[in-house]
Amino acid sequence: MSTQTVLVLLAEGFEEIEAITPIDLLRRAGSEVTAASLAEGIHVTGRSGITLHATTSLSAVSDRRFDCVVLPGGPGVRRLRDDARVLDLVRGQSDSSGWIAAICAAPLVLKDAGILEGRRFTAHDSVRSELPAALFDERLVVDGRLITSRGAGTSLDFALSIVGNLFSPEKALEVSNSIRA
Repeated sequence: MSTQTVLVLLAEGFEEIEAITPIDLLRRAGSEVTAASLAEGIHVTGRSGITLHATTSLSAVSDRRFDCVVLPGGPGVRRLRDDARVLDLVRGQSDSSGWIAAICAAPLVLKDAGILEGRRFTAHDSVRSELPAALFDERLVVDGRLITSRGAGTSLDFALSIVGNLFSPEKALEVSNSIRA
């Protein structure tokens, strides 16, 4: 099985758990994970004041294709929504039948990119007014190659679903068992 490549976008104010959990579990599964800062610098501070050292900047990988693009939520989602590069990236990922994973408020980016029409998805309750069609009672929704989840409390389910879909259910179980006491 070839290595799965994953891009995790980090904007100032990202929700730390929603970014770090997928990065960690996907690397445990054997993915090549690139954490890209929206800004040109590689240090990005999340909503709780934790600063991550990104792998690179988004502009440095804009010409690469990834098997999956992961969008963490948190207050940083507004920066993702305001960045035309992110919207173009999401549209391109969708057009190429690549995986897209968005958690918490990040499905707003998918809405702005125009790829939610007719899709099943969930999101954090705080975005209910902008995403009234979301399945807010669902912790996790997989629709084709789109994975969405509700928020920080569902980050583990979200990350394991990405692993299971990129690799296999067996690989997700293996990773899950490796982190449980």
